[in-house]
Amino acid sequence: MTVSPAKSAISQNPDIRYLGKMLGDVIRAYGGDKLYRQTEYIRSTSVDRFRGVEGADASDRGLGALSLDDTLDFVRGFMLFSLLANLAEDRQGVASEEGASFEEALIKLHEEGVDNDTLRDLLANALIVPVLTAHPTEVRRKSIIDHKNRIAALMAMRDAGRSATPDGDDIEDAIVRQIALLWQTRPLRNEKLFVSDEVENARSYMQQVFLTALPKLYMRWEAALGERPPGFVRLGSWIGGDRDGNPFVDAETLRYAVRRNGGTAIRHYLEEIHKLGAEISISSRNSDTPADVLALADKSGDNAPSRADEPYRRALSGIYTRLCATHVRLVGDEPPRPSSLGGEAYTGPDELRADLATLAGGLAAGGDGQLATGGALGRLIRAVEIFGFHLATLDLRQNSVVHERVVAELFKAAGVESDYLALNQEARVTLLLAELSHNRPLADEWQDYNEETAKELAIIRAAAEAQANYGRGVITTYNISQTESVSHMLEVYVLAKQAGLFRIGEDGTPSATIMSVPLFETIGDLQAAPDTMTAFFALEPMRALARKRGYQEVMIGYSDSNKDGGYITSTWELFRASSALAPIFEQVGVGMQLFHGRGGAVGRGGGSAFGAIKAQPRGTVQGRIRITEQGEVIAAKYGTVDNAVTSLETMVSATLLATCAPDKIAEVDRKRFHAAMADLSKAAFGHYRALVYETKGFAEFFRQMTPISEIATLKIGSRPASRKKGGRIQDLRAIPWVFSWAQARVMLPGWYGTGQALSEFGDKELLKAMASEWSYFRSLLANMEMVLAKSDMGIAAHYAALVKDTKQSETLFGQVRDGWSQAHDSLLTATGQDHLLAANSTLNNSIQLRLPYIEPLNLLQIELMKRHRAGEDDPRIGEGIQLTINAIATALRNSG
Repeated sequence: MTVSPAKSAISQNPDIRYLGKMLGDVIRAYGGDKLYRQTEYIRSTSVDRFRGVEGADASDRGLGALSLDDTLDFVRGFMLFSLLANLAEDRQGVASEEGASFEEALIKLHEEGVDNDTLRDLLANALIVPVLTAHPTEVRRKSIIDHKNRIAALMAMRDAGRSATPDGDDIEDAIVRQIALLWQTRPLRNEKLFVSDEVENARSYMQQVFLTALPKLYMRWEAALGERPPGFVRLGSWIGGDRDGNPFVDAETLRYAVRRNGGTAIRHYLEEIHKLGAEISISSRNSDTPADVLALADKSGDNAPSRADEPYRRALSGIYTRLCATHVRLVGDEPPRPSSLGGEAYTGPDELRADLATLAGGLAAGGDGQLATGGALGRLIRAVEIFGFHLATLDLRQNSVVHERVVAELFKAAGVESDYLALNQEARVTLLLAELSHNRPLADEWQDYNEETAKELAIIRAAAEAQANYGRGVITTYNISQTESVSHMLEVYVLAKQAGLFRIGEDGTPSATIMSVPLFETIGDLQAAPDTMTAFFALEPMRALARKRGYQEVMIGYSDSNKDGGYITSTWELFRASSALAPIFEQVGVGMQLFHGRGGAVGRGGGSAFGAIKAQPRGTVQGRIRITEQGEVIAAKYGTVDNAVTSLETMVSATLLATCAPDKIAEVDRKRFHAAMADLSKAAFGHYRALVYETKGFAEFFRQMTPISEIATLKIGSRPASRKKGGRIQDLRAIPWVFSWAQARVMLPGWYGTGQALSEFGDKELLKAMASEWSYFRSLLANMEMVLAKSDMGIAAHYAALVKDTKQSETLFGQVRDGWSQAHDSLLTATGQDHLLAANSTLNNSIQLRLPYIEPLNLLQIELMKRHRAGEDDPRIGEGIQLTINAIATALRNSG
């Protein structure tokens, strides 16, 4: 495929031209000349239209000449071009941002007067965690992503000036081979994913990327700081513990996730120890060996004469043997390379780390300390510190309405309260606190509970079992969806008590090895969050529990708040809630840890993580932050070690800056800006709700205009698309809501209502000042600008034509189109630009490159949807729709 980008500036990326040509050669070789010519004609005419070539609009698009078989091959080719373009851009640093490196953040903070002692204290209490989730927004198969990553590795070898791979293959031939394999790899899944599949997909990133990337980053940070930092960046996961709306997650899936993750960590340590045994060949004849190293060697059980004078190798043999026994104890089978020696399993990762530290101390004692730190042993010690025996901390999550029902049955069965659900909030809190005042369990293992209650009790008992086996770090948090009151937080502790995860000490004070975390996600929940947490801390046992821990986490949800109230109201209520919570936590002497439930699309909190974290209200980050990462975002940010290093460092730098950098906005301006945002949010909320929830027939308009029903056929996740059966927008999950609008090139959740609010706002100069001086508003507009640049009302009009009620379609789509125009014009006015992304040429080039390739895919998708909805049952039509969904999502990158 010869690449002639829509803008001349785009062609500056040589990797896109290089890989695009290879793809074209592969299509010609494997698809034939006819397919190549058809593909090239459609591509070139589409590019000409986007470049404004005279007469291009009148030319035949070439889509009508495609048979169904041709269509499938053509869509596959365009999808692979977008995939390779993504790879090329990531290599050129599109994902990185100016000022986002750790070193740049340190320089910035030092310039602002932040000294090393302040940074040292901050890092000592910091916690930064990307949390991988199984939210179904990744349309690509893992096999496709793996081939892409192999091409990236080969391109890196080519950059280094190598002509051959380590196995002796010509680099260029190897790249072509991978592209040929991509062409012949089935892009769609045949079977629906199970929870175990989702666990394995995430585990592959943990194994192939995070286990290498994080220790590597810590070495870099140590060099920048001049001292060894604590392990403040760790890895989290929801996969296997998130039951909200997913009936397929249970105690067994939790055990499976914990066992598979833990086994991955232990096998990694075994492999690294094996390598160290080959490397550390120090003989006691040539060095003085410290007594503690000799003691470790002597108790190893390694009495091989060939290693009699090699204490470090003997010690490593003993460590390896004990770790093999640990694998057997926790995972249930022997590791791939078992030890022939006998040894006891480690009781925990701290014991393993202590043995490794003994070796490191011994190496540091000789010479001038050249062997003291760093290297493979240093990275291994760091890995054990941050990954333990569990690899990733697994969260539990369930909806509050489930907890209510379960606790109600427990109370009734125990004869404590016959109708818990009928109690008001005050009575519920009183009853729950009484139950939490002692250690007598409420649940009876011989009681015959209903299926839901039995399942939830099994989950919490499996969590206790995991903590006992893998350490408390394996599961620390229990997230409560739809938190509306204090009783919802207390109910989790009542459940935790049934498994011994909440206890009252001899001194009468409570302790818990798992934290009850409220998730505020609707507009109403966010507005009530300060009152909810005030009431929570007013309860002496809960206040004591939080103080003992030192912090309390609060999760804020971007997806449902956006679907509930629109883009600008969602972002503003999240900002307001965070700001209002900070002084409440400060007053009770408890640190606040925010957990941001972000998605990939702007309509679900996506966009620049660097900008988003820096734009958080001052005083709310406090060096501690957790952020969900899901679907296509995981592959984009953590698909390779290099990408992961960039993404993780960006998160760390932004967190340091958001915590320490002074707020330069004057108080008088802050009040003006906040008052303006309150007015904008109120106006935008009204426009959004009027269209989405108050316009008769809008739900049916949405379902007929977008490929929502076709998306439901994709096998990209284990959980259902809706929480409840029915056609209401309220019942639809946020992911398919956002994903569907993206496919139709409307992207309504990322802007609707904002344009009307901005255009109606009287003081345009104030908006310009906010865009220039306030990082929050600047980030809000930047994310919306990206969405507007990826949307296309011309293409969207073709989707609107799918709606059966023509009059209704004209009316509703007219409102949508007018709202887009207002958003577009108002954004340019506020930012002082003459076109979208004028101030971000890199992102503009990236989007402009893709547009000529997306339009034909959209038009083909529409035609296939017409045929499918008309009742044609040729399986190639359904496959074609799924392929176009895949291809469009790949090109848009953050569509879910």
